[in-house]
Amino acid sequence: MNIEQKRNLEAKLWECANALRGTMTSDEYKNYLLGFIFYKYLSEKQEAFANKKLERENKTFADITENKVYLEAMEKASQDALGYFLKPIELFSYLVKKGNNEIKGEESFILEDVKNVLNSIENTSKGTESEDDFAGLFRDMDFTSSKLGKSESQKNEVVVSVMTSLEEIDFKLGDSKADVLGDVYEYLIAQFASGAGKKGGEFYTPAQVSALLSKIVSYGKKRINSVYDPTCGSGSLLLKIGKEVEVTDYYGQEINSTTHNLARMNMILHNIHFNDFDIRQDDTLTNDLFSDLKAEAIVANPPFSLKWKSDSDPLLANDDRFVEYGKLAPKSAADYAFVTHMLYHLADNGTMAVVLPHGALFRGGAEETIRKYIIEKQNSLDAVIGLPSNLFYGTSIPATVLVFKKNRENTDILFIDASKEFEKGKNQNTLTDENVEKIFKTYTERKEIEKYSHIATLEEIAENDFNLNIPRYVDTFEEEEEIDITEVSKKLQSLQKDEKEMQNNIADFCDELGIEKPF
Repeated sequence: MNIEQKRNLEAKLWECANALRGTMTSDEYKNYLLGFIFYKYLSEKQEAFANKKLERENKTFADITENKVYLEAMEKASQDALGYFLKPIELFSYLVKKGNNEIKGEESFILEDVKNVLNSIENTSKGTESEDDFAGLFRDMDFTSSKLGKSESQKNEVVVSVMTSLEEIDFKLGDSKADVLGDVYEYLIAQFASGAGKKGGEFYTPAQVSALLSKIVSYGKKRINSVYDPTCGSGSLLLKIGKEVEVTDYYGQEINSTTHNLARMNMILHNIHFNDFDIRQDDTLTNDLFSDLKAEAIVANPPFSLKWKSDSDPLLANDDRFVEYGKLAPKSAADYAFVTHMLYHLADNGTMAVVLPHGALFRGGAEETIRKYIIEKQNSLDAVIGLPSNLFYGTSIPATVLVFKKNRENTDILFIDASKEFEKGKNQNTLTDENVEKIFKTYTERKEIEKYSHIATLEEIAENDFNLNIPRYVDTFEEEEEIDITEVSKKLQSLQKDEKEMQNNIADFCDELGIEKPF
């Protein structure tokens, strides 16, 4: 599929939300549209899998609709391979035909059918290895909401309209060489994040920032055994690493239940097998669900300066993730709580990259204590990268990327000021591919570029009291052009002369016309 075809697919899928846009916000209708896309995807995967299995017997999935023996065997095979099972009469395409009166002897009311089928997807995974990956995936599709329609018939009409529009779109699942639908799903998530305002930053990291982090943590490797994101949102950061290198296992934790569902859908839509990812829901800081994990690559874009319960839980002060740093991150900003949590889970051969607000570079108090320990005692901070402002959904403040490695041989830290190189947008700025490549190349080659990057020694950082504010290390001051006073004076005299001549001309015209001079 070429770029134009992909854009057409993106546009068609975006248009499918038209039936929903009049009665609800983008943050509300995203649950329906993304849910229906996922249901269609699962249906097409199920049908393709079943048809392949039945090839030798010259049958199709539709042929075994009434055959209990075949259906039971197919259910077991599907659960093992796909993690779920859908009957022929539960497929997306079948319900679309039913909703449009194309199934003889069947009513066109499919609202209850859709509810039952979505529940069935979850139920068929119960008791299997995929149970945790499919549990509650569709709970955010509220078919009782009055925003979907005031009456049951109106709700049914909307559901049929959305599903019919989606059914007309070819997802190209047969193209094994391309991850088209996964990429388009990411596009839709980005569109919803853009429209969700402040809330958008909770579930999506801009693609170019994701690309930068994934390049950094995967540098020099062809395969990574485990990747982890403690605030994984929709899973976009994790999936970006899979675009760079082969990944064995994906791990993520997300506090928001809706976003947790979105992340699991995103994994499956990108053809990540249910055995190869583990996305869990809970508060990462107060309930670490991966306590034994040591990941080879860690990425995160935590909520900036999140307030957290550091002073209300006495166990946190003695938690292995935080205890060695002398102080807990302040309750007003959990930025360093996330950093030390990630460092605890970083494998000895691992690299981690985290997006933080600029204030984390220089704020005092407990954060200064933690920052000093990380630099001086632990020697794990490898680079500080300043990003442009207005890159992230929901905030216009500039951010920074901190890169960490364990067992570093050197003690210096690379500073990169990339804050002035970006593409300006109407509502939001973006990094171009060239911007990302320059940052990445500067990082990997660890080189100094005038007014762009600097390698600071430990002594230099200590002299600055472990303040990491980038302008202290990268001089971006631009000298103003010298003004030639003599030349300026000559220009002023010339202008005065021109003005005098103009006034004389105007005076002559006024005399000829017999009118009063304006000066």
